Amino acid sequence: MSAKTPLLRRVALAALALILLAPGTKPAAAQDFFSFLWSGGSRDTVAFSPKYEPRQIIVSFGDRKLYWIHKRGEAISYPIAVPREQSRWSGVTSVSTKRVNPSWTPTPTMRRENPKLPAFVPGGHPLNPLGVRALYLGSSMYRIHGTDAPWTIGTAVSKGCIRMYNEDVLDLYPRVPVGTRVTVTWKRFQ
Repeated sequence: MSAKTPLLRRVALAALALILLAPGTKPAAAQDFFSFLWSGGSRDTVAFSPKYEPRQIIVSFGDRKLYWIHKRGEAISYPIAVPREQSRWSGVTSVSTKRVNPSWTPTPTMRRENPKLPAFVPGGHPLNPLGVRALYLGSSMYRIHGTDAPWTIGTAVSKGCIRMYNEDVLDLYPRVPVGTRVTVTWKRFQ
């Protein structure tokens, strides 16, 4: 390997070699590896304060969860990635539009921070950071969306968007009509 090979690639190749060379083990099937990348999602039905009306979204950056209130006193809870410290926000908005396989254009600020970003990524591309579905929030640039980086779920890494596992955003997407109220807060519910 050349000195230019990223450390992460070298570590991944070394780990793969250890797995393949370990006695009594079989290499993982491609579908198992794909399932890891896709993620199994980890939504759950939870009790939720009955003061919240059904058919709305509560995003708790404190819990790192998105809650779809589907009936009074009960919600579907989805794990999310939240904004990094300098991109934090809160407020009440609504779903203004929805997109299947949305395209992505990084903002000028994003490209200044990371000049290696592409100018445009078409919808459906495996490296599209918006994943397979996006719910646009009000007139902002913020979205609730899938991801091409499922390992970031549960962390504070976004530039303001709410990232979900692709499987979870596929579950949420048909439940949420345009106009749905979305409350984004740092309040904890768990």
